[in-house]
Amino acid sequence: MKEKIKQLAREKNAIILVHNYQPPEIQDIADLCGDSLELSIKASKTKADIIVFCGVHFMAETASILSPEKIVLLPAKDAGCPMADMVEPDALKKKKQALGNIPVITYVNSSAAVKAVSDICCTSANVIKVVNSIDADEILMTPDKNLAQYAASNTSKKIHLWDGFCPFHNTLTAQDVKRARKDHPNACFIAHPECRPEVLKLADSIQSTSGMIKFAGQSRHTSFILGTETGLLYPISKTYPQKKFYPASPKMYCTDMKKITLENLADSLETLTGEIKVPEDIRKNALGAVQKMINL
Repeated sequence: MKEKIKQLAREKNAIILVHNYQPPEIQDIADLCGDSLELSIKASKTKADIIVFCGVHFMAETASILSPEKIVLLPAKDAGCPMADMVEPDALKKKKQALGNIPVITYVNSSAAVKAVSDICCTSANVIKVVNSIDADEILMTPDKNLAQYAASNTSKKIHLWDGFCPFHNTLTAQDVKRARKDHPNACFIAHPECRPEVLKLADSIQSTSGMIKFAGQSRHTSFILGTETGLLYPISKTYPQKKFYPASPKMYCTDMKKITLENLADSLETLTGEIKVPEDIRKNALGAVQKMINL
């Protein structure tokens, strides 16, 4: 099956992008593996005609925003993101208006339609830089309240929260972390900024998924507890086989990230099913918000 997928990708001039949380067998056939935005940016610079995004819906939309001339495929079309679904464009417009039209920063983990009514986007890696770049004392951040609270603790600006969260990062409690620390007393605890504030207070380092991989390589520590989705254990262990990695909690398992299989990936490539295309009027506005962040 892996050979068939590689053959189809060659024949159709397709590039296979795989997020860090995908199943190991999907990561193994990636042309590029990493965080969602960096994958879309890299793919936009290639000569590929087709982008196969092994991730979730908003990620494929971002690839379509940055590469409108390419065909973007999502092999499991029902692979969504509960956090992205927690904000809708009309509700966001109303909230912005109610707050006096203050600037809106939207996390890339959101739909293209929501990005289109935002001023600028951010990632978990650059959120503080984006917040500090805004020429306003008050900002509305959406959809992740945990990421917004993390940013608020690193800036003097007033940040209004949207009541959204990642159901998997948000399940991690301070008790879970203390339990993991008891089990692995010498391990360094790295947390994702989508975790709750009380969890971030216990972290030795706060990093995005790609940041965790980088940090583990540069750290003098030889063992780590990862406060993020359990899928990251595979690529980080593969990158540093001499180091040990443990999940902060087995509860942090995203079912949507595990919907893509070798079978539906092969089928998507063969029949070009699961195409994601962002309508041009939405794409242009969403690109503005994404491009502002990229330029920054």
